[in-house]
Amino acid sequence: MPSPAQSDPEQSDPTPFDPVPSLAEELSLPLQSVAAVVGLLSEGNTIPFIARYRKEVTNGLDEVQIRAIQERNEYLCELENRRRKIIATIDEQGALTDDLRQRLLTCSSKTDLEDLYLPYKPKRRTRASMARERGLEPLAEWMRTLPRSPGPEEAARKYVDPNGEVPDVESALAGARDIIAESIAENAETRALVRDAMTRHGVVTSKVVRGKKEGGEKFELYFDYRESVKSIPSHRYLAILRGENEKILRMRIELDHESLLSEIRRRSGWRDGTACSGEIATAIEDSMTRLLHPSLESDVCWELKQAADRAAVEVFANNLENLLLAAPLGSRSVIGIDPGIRTGCKCVSVDDTGKLLHHITIYPVGRQQQDRAAGQFLEFLRKFNPRAIAIGNGTGGRETEAFVRKLTKEHDFTDTLVLSVNEAGASIYSASDIAREEFPDLDLTIRGAISIARRLQDPLAELVKIDPRSIGVGQYQHDVHQPTLKRKLDEVVESCVNRVGVELNTASAPLLSYVAGIGLALAKKIVGHREQHGPFSGRKRLLQVSGLGKRAFEQAAGFIRVRGGDHPLDQSAVHPERYSLVESMARDLEVGVADLVQDGALPDRIAIDRYVDDEVGEPTLRDIIQELKKPGRDPRADFSAPQFRDDVHSLDDLREGMTLEGVVTNVTDFGAFVDIGVHQDGLVHISQLADHFVRDPKEVVSAGQTITVRVLSVDAGRKRIGLTAKKA
Repeated sequence: MPSPAQSDPEQSDPTPFDPVPSLAEELSLPLQSVAAVVGLLSEGNTIPFIARYRKEVTNGLDEVQIRAIQERNEYLCELENRRRKIIATIDEQGALTDDLRQRLLTCSSKTDLEDLYLPYKPKRRTRASMARERGLEPLAEWMRTLPRSPGPEEAARKYVDPNGEVPDVESALAGARDIIAESIAENAETRALVRDAMTRHGVVTSKVVRGKKEGGEKFELYFDYRESVKSIPSHRYLAILRGENEKILRMRIELDHESLLSEIRRRSGWRDGTACSGEIATAIEDSMTRLLHPSLESDVCWELKQAADRAAVEVFANNLENLLLAAPLGSRSVIGIDPGIRTGCKCVSVDDTGKLLHHITIYPVGRQQQDRAAGQFLEFLRKFNPRAIAIGNGTGGRETEAFVRKLTKEHDFTDTLVLSVNEAGASIYSASDIAREEFPDLDLTIRGAISIARRLQDPLAELVKIDPRSIGVGQYQHDVHQPTLKRKLDEVVESCVNRVGVELNTASAPLLSYVAGIGLALAKKIVGHREQHGPFSGRKRLLQVSGLGKRAFEQAAGFIRVRGGDHPLDQSAVHPERYSLVESMARDLEVGVADLVQDGALPDRIAIDRYVDDEVGEPTLRDIIQELKKPGRDPRADFSAPQFRDDVHSLDDLREGMTLEGVVTNVTDFGAFVDIGVHQDGLVHISQLADHFVRDPKEVVSAGQTITVRVLSVDAGRKRIGLTAKKA
C-alpha cells in the first residue's frame, strides 16, 4: 500500500487555481478570448457590456459564449473549492496517499470527486459500521483474500461471543458480508461502472399507485409506462415526476443486474471454488441490490431531473425572448380593455407614452345593457380617437372583441386597429407593488387594462414589470428548480432589454433595472432624480444621480437613449467612450456629428482602416458605422396585426377541417400551442408543425408568431383542440 502523502509547504499553500485552460478546451474557444472574458467578469463587467463593447478584447465572442464561460467557470471554481476541502479532510484522517491525492486532483466532475470521497466521508451508522464496532473487520478482510482453507464457518467461530453482540457464527458472517458489501458499494470504479450501465441501459418505469386510477386520469399515459433512461424526453420525465409528487404514480429505474454482477465479481478478484467464494458472491449481490442500485438510482434520477430542468428552462427562455422582442405598436395612443362579464369591461385610454388619460366601465352583455354600453364606448372612442384598441384575451375577450369590432365598423372607425392581446400575467402585475406605486388610487382591474394597452405599445417595456415565471410560456415550469429558472429568465430579460435599448426619460424603474450595471435600487434613484429635476438632457447627466458612479455609468451608458440629448450620439448605441472617435470621423469628413448621424449616406464614406488602433478594431468600428446609419434603431420587427375569424368564438364554433389564423402562445418540446380565439389554445403536435420532419419545434415556430392552422379534432369535454400547420 502506498504511504500517506506527506504535507509540504507547496501543498499547505496551494498555487492559485486557473480555470482558463480547462474552459478553453471544454468550450472549444480560443485560450486568449476565454482568459479575457474571465478577467473582465472578475472586474465586475456585465455580459451585455462585454459582448457589445469589448469585442476586440474577447475576439468577438457573443453573449451565449460569454454566458457559457461564466457558468462553466463557476462550476469549475466550485469543483476546485470542494476538491481542496476533501483533500484537507482526508489528510486530517491520515488516509491521504499519493495515489489518492493524484486521483482527486485529476477529477473533472463533482460526481467523480464525491465517489472518491465516499469511503472517507462521515456517515450515519450503517450495518457495516456496526459490524466494525463488533470487531468483525478482520474477518471481512480475511474473507476477501479468498483463502482455500479453513472454511468461513470455522474462521468465524473465534469472533463469536454467545453473551455479546455476535451470538453465533451466522451473525459473524453476516456482519463480515455487510462490511464487504459496503466497501464494494463505496468503490469509485464500481460506482462508475453501475452508473454508466444505468445511464446507458436503464429503463424509467412508472406505475399507477393502487387506488389512484380514479382522479389521476391526467397521468393515464404513465399508468404502466417504460422508456429508456438515455432517450426519455424532458417533458415526459417531468410529467412522471409530477405524477409521483402528486402520489398518483410510482417511478423506478430498472436495470439488469446479472451482467453487472459478473463484472463486479471479476473486478473484485473473485474466484469460484475458494473457501469464501459463496460468502463473497452473496456480499456482492447484496451490495448491488441494497446499496449500489438505490444510491445510483437516486444519482441518475437527479441527473435526469437536472437535464430535464435545463431543457424546460431553455424552452421557457426561448418563448420569453420571442414574446419580449415581439413587434411593438410604438408610440401611438391606445384604448385597453380588460374584459369582464359580471363586473363589466374596464376600458382605459393611454396616450402615446403610456400615460393614463381616463377610464370607464361598460357592461356589453344583455340587450338593454349593450345599447347603453355602445353609447358609452362610442363617446369614449370619439373623445380619445386611439390608433388601436387592445382587448385582453381572457374570459369574455372574444365577445368583447366582437362588440367592439361591430361598433368600429358601423361608425366608420376603419383606421382603428382592434386587436386581441395576451393578458397572461396582467392580474399578477395589477396586484404587484410596482402597480400600486404607479397607480395607488386605481382598482386592480383598471391597472390590468392599462397593462393590456401598454403591452400593445411596447411588449418589452410592460412585460419586464412581471415575474417572467407568471407569463405562462413554459413547459412544466413549476416543476423545475426555481432558482435556475429565475436566473435564466432574468438573463433573457437583461439580454432583450439591452439589445433593444431603453429611453432614459420615459422608462420605468423595472425596465431600467435590467440595463447593464444598474439594478432595481439604482433604477429607482434614476426615476426619482428624473421626477425631482426633470428629464435628463444627456447621458452624462446620469452621473448626477446619487450612488451612480463611473463603473455603473460605463456599463449602462451604451444601452440607454436620450432623444434630443446634449450630444447627437446620445440617441444611439455608440458608447460615450467612443464619442471623440466619431467626432474625429466627422471632422475628417468636414461635417458636424449631427450631420453624420442624420445623413445615412455619410457613414459609408468613413475609411475604417484609418481609425484602427490598439484600443479600437474593425468589429467596434463596423458597429459604430452601422449605428450612425440608423441611430437608436429598434431591432424588433415591424408591427403587423393578426386577425381571428369573426365566426369563431368558442369551442362549439369549431369544425374539423376549418382553417384559421392563430397566434403561437407557447412552444414546447412536443409541439406548439396556438390561440385561435376560442379561450382554449389548440395544440399543433410536433408531427403536425410542417410538411417535413421537425426535430425541434422552435426551428419552425416561435411564441408570438402568427400562423395558419387547420382543425384536426375537437374534444369539448376535455377542452382539447388538435391542430395542424401542414398544407391540406
